[in-house]
Amino acid sequence: MTTEKGFLGVTPPISTAESTEREKEVTATLMEELRRQNTFESVEEARLRETVLGRVAAVVKKFVYEVSLSRGLSEAAANAAGGKIFTFGSYRLGVHGPGSDIDTLCVVPKHVSREDFFEKFEPMLKELEGASEVSGVPEAYVPIIKAKISGIPLDLLMARLALSSIPDDLSLKDDNLLRNLDERCVRSLGGSRVNDEALRLVPNVEVYRDSLRCIKLWAQRRAIYSNVNGFLGGVAWAILVARICQLYPNATAGAIVSRFFIIMYQWSWPQPVLLKQIEEGPLQVRVWNPKLYPADRSHRMPIITPAYPAMCSTHNVTASTQMIVTEEFKKGADIVDKVIVGTASWSELFQKHDFFHKYRYYLQVIASTGTAELQIKWAGTVESRIRQLVMKLEYVDSLILAHPFIKGFDQVSHCITEEEVRQVAQGQISDLIAKRTKADIEGLDGASTVHSTTFYIGLLIEPKPLGAVGPRRLDISYPTTEFTKLVKMWEKYDEDTMGIVVRNIKSSALPDYVFDEGERQPKQALKRPKTGKGSGKSSNTSPDMPNKKRRRSETTQDNENGIPGLSFSSAMLHGETNGLYAPINRAVSEIKSPQLPLGENAVVATGAK
Repeated sequence: MTTEKGFLGVTPPISTAESTEREKEVTATLMEELRRQNTFESVEEARLRETVLGRVAAVVKKFVYEVSLSRGLSEAAANAAGGKIFTFGSYRLGVHGPGSDIDTLCVVPKHVSREDFFEKFEPMLKELEGASEVSGVPEAYVPIIKAKISGIPLDLLMARLALSSIPDDLSLKDDNLLRNLDERCVRSLGGSRVNDEALRLVPNVEVYRDSLRCIKLWAQRRAIYSNVNGFLGGVAWAILVARICQLYPNATAGAIVSRFFIIMYQWSWPQPVLLKQIEEGPLQVRVWNPKLYPADRSHRMPIITPAYPAMCSTHNVTASTQMIVTEEFKKGADIVDKVIVGTASWSELFQKHDFFHKYRYYLQVIASTGTAELQIKWAGTVESRIRQLVMKLEYVDSLILAHPFIKGFDQVSHCITEEEVRQVAQGQISDLIAKRTKADIEGLDGASTVHSTTFYIGLLIEPKPLGAVGPRRLDISYPTTEFTKLVKMWEKYDEDTMGIVVRNIKSSALPDYVFDEGERQPKQALKRPKTGKGSGKSSNTSPDMPNKKRRRSETTQDNENGIPGLSFSSAMLHGETNGLYAPINRAVSEIKSPQLPLGENAVVATGAK
């Protein structure tokens, strides 16, 4: 569809030309590579998903019917009350892969409460044939029930509309449906409404899906697919690809992917990415507006959702993560350029990230508790605050960049002494502890199980100035201490059952679990010149033991694991980060700046005056 202006989007297209023969050829090879990479589900799994969704839809109607009767409605009114499911996320966009979950929204009439959803609908789901792992999280920011039905994972949200019944032909497009809803319902409806708008605003849905499938896989492989850690989440990537499709309405997927990397690398941030003009609506809710709200002005890479109320899907992006994503755009553009001229293959675009080979030293953030259930909540809380640590580290003198990894590493350790519990909480898991099973500690006095999740931040330090003498001192005590204070402010924090430790380690001391089999570089490749007593002590698999016992919830800077010639200072240093926009590594800086083909102008795309 096109608008009255004759085009989709906030600016005219850059080019309405058909793709070249070569671009059509590389699109065919792209689709072959995506199949090789196992990004498409089988016909059988697709059918199973449809069957499961049909069964869930029937349970939703039954749930609304039973609640309606309990509220005193007549049999006829209870039958007419309806109830409907909508999908959103990768499944709704048509870019899901094998084993991916289905984001599902259950829409119910006004007399059905959120308490009913968790107290009545959740047990009904559990009774469904083939249902397993059904668990509700009513206190979540967007309350959710997670479930598996016939092996298909589902994330179920609920929205209660101000209607007495939910007709089968209900559409969520009407902004007036948001009237008189609580914030949680507005948030729950958001995902479905944003996806529907994105699909409505692209010129060719099939080309969009193929292009987005490619970009999603690339972002996941390059470890830049994570909203919570300050990168871009699924919604943001979907909007970016949709915008490129608007700018090239007649292009094939190969051409869209090529232009995607070039335009995104050249984008004039903080100029926002919009799929349509921001609209006002019927609610007293905040719509993204940098002229009005200082917080909106601080967004570094604003990518704005197309459904009312317009929000920034990338408010978590920091200076460091923006640099990392921008350099990945540049590398992606270089690879795709080579694919088009025939000197590279698409598989090179999907090569795994090099995060654990990239930096000389790292911060470990270790969250630990005594039970699996508590660990999920505690580790989730710690992960949601890591972005704050990254932002504080960005102001440390001599630190160019703080690079958070997109996921934590979970471990379960069976300990037989308090000392072992402390060691595990500090990230010191010996081979002896690692090999021990639950059966080994059964019946032993003082034995316990520790659940830990370790997050990593890569640190890029400015080169030592020419002529400088003696070790440099890198002060990270202030950011790390402030971070631990911040996570301990969680209302459910319990000092006796939850641990939080921040420590620095050398790259050679990274544990084996962060590498795929055969990926670890030989130890000698990571050696540093010895600079004096105590250097080179850390083992190749785990950090050295600390010199003295420390409390479990303490921040640590483990100097023995620091880089020789670089020591950690406990005294605070002040000052802006120098050279924040220096290239992350020489290899990227040597790639030529990507350019659009002759006659195509990226300035058109930004709508910048």
